[in-house]
Amino acid sequence: MLAEAGFSFETITLDIDESYPKEILPKDVAKYLAEKKNLAYREKLNDEIVITADTTVIFGNEILEKPEDPTDARMMLESLSGQIHSVITGVCISSSKKVVTFDDETIVQFRNLSQQEITHYIEKFKPFDKAGAYGIQEWIGLVGIERIEGSYFNVMGLPTLKVYKVLTKDFKLELEQ
Repeated sequence: MLAEAGFSFETITLDIDESYPKEILPKDVAKYLAEKKNLAYREKLNDEIVITADTTVIFGNEILEKPEDPTDARMMLESLSGQIHSVITGVCISSSKKVVTFDDETIVQFRNLSQQEITHYIEKFKPFDKAGAYGIQEWIGLVGIERIEGSYFNVMGLPTLKVYKVLTKDFKLELEQ
């Protein structure tokens, strides 16, 4: 998404503990984790601009983490079926001189999903690496989501418009020519 927005970048992966204090409100967890990840990267990088993000799916007042197995994925998708939930992505962008942290929220409404549709999605797409057990850009997003209020890209894991604005205004980045 960043490349399509006109930025040149390099992806670096670190193994970071994604635990968080249980007293944090669910709506604040994504921002907390984005900041925690950014600190870990900042220790290893000096002059680079670092972008870290974390996305949470919140149903009711509960965070739906990444499912552990097909049974867990089924339970999550059954609970989201026919319901409205919130997707919040926290983003932390830093340089050696500046840190900007923000989040974005998108409201997502699923239509009622059949057991056959849920089974098909779990077996074919194996959504075990996705919060809430689904990816909006996959089959289930095409056939199962009735409406969203907010950024589609936020549900994919990065609120690109907000990131673009921060990079161009706060960090004075220019588009790749």
